[in-house]
Amino acid sequence: MNVSDFYFDLPEELIAQDPLEDRASSRLLVLDKESGNVKHRHFRDVLKYLKKGDCLVLNDTKVIPARLFGTKVGTDAKIEVLLLKRKSDNVWETLVKPGKKMREGAEVSFGDGLLKGKVVGVVDEGNRLIQFEYDGIFEEILDQLGQMPLPPYITHQLQDKNRYQTVYAKHDGSAAAPTAGLHFTKELLEEIEAMGVKIAHVTLHVGLGTFRPVKVETIEEHHMHSEFYIVEEEEAKKINDTKKEGGRVICVGTTSCRTLESATGEDGILKAGSGWTQIFIYPGYKFKILDCLITNFHLPESTLVMLVSALAGKERVMAAYEEAVKERYRFFSFGDAMFVTNDTTEA
Repeated sequence: MNVSDFYFDLPEELIAQDPLEDRASSRLLVLDKESGNVKHRHFRDVLKYLKKGDCLVLNDTKVIPARLFGTKVGTDAKIEVLLLKRKSDNVWETLVKPGKKMREGAEVSFGDGLLKGKVVGVVDEGNRLIQFEYDGIFEEILDQLGQMPLPPYITHQLQDKNRYQTVYAKHDGSAAAPTAGLHFTKELLEEIEAMGVKIAHVTLHVGLGTFRPVKVETIEEHHMHSEFYIVEEEEAKKINDTKKEGGRVICVGTTSCRTLESATGEDGILKAGSGWTQIFIYPGYKFKILDCLITNFHLPESTLVMLVSALAGKERVMAAYEEAVKERYRFFSFGDAMFVTNDTTEA
């Protein structure tokens, strides 16, 4: 299957640059995955499409303010460092710009020396291993000096760091937000629980690979990035019980979906545990546990569009995207949402 099969024309002005003041007021395109029928609603209307006995699965990862701006020690060269993966207490795998100025042994200072780093190695794709030195608690210093690592297509400065964070974010570790969850408010989640819908949490720390373009011609040749996930025993039980009782498992976001599909065996049972996943879901994939998906609108030719197409069929998804463009939906991280469901009957 060709990557170009997942191309669609997206006017630049439809890329949402700022989050809405009211999270739940974004628009919601409801797509019937069997028929391709589409309904236009607002996110709050998601209540009409959920049923008692369903289980909503949320990714409770927390985005760290991973973008740091500093100066190379001994020069006035400006250096940007993006934290990607913690390798040990004080050593991180990072993306450094400009990389050529930061060879092994080079040092960088942030916040007038509040935080210092030294390049101790170069790994895959030129990423730098940086060992940090500081007094105090690293997370507190990072909160003081770091900026949110917004995706490359967002050019506006974020006024409030919490708007690139879900209201249920709990475990530090992501370089990007699980953006489908940005639409939920605490009040909306309380209403959903009051309906008799279970809410389960899993954790997948989103890596920057989620924004990497697919550079091969056929999707089977693409190598997926690796991301760390955790599924707790109690949460696995909630999800497995839902399936046993005939309820639907509804993932909020492609990250929750990838976590569940990675941790579920061929017997359809979700196993508690943790690990690294490189699962690549594209048309032809048979879902083991997921029934429905709440997701944002994704980049043309991205692995995320391919994942949604695996669930609802490429033709139906591309037609829905065409409709979303025509109806001027807002796209990507701060944009509107889509609910891919097997039942569009309203309560």
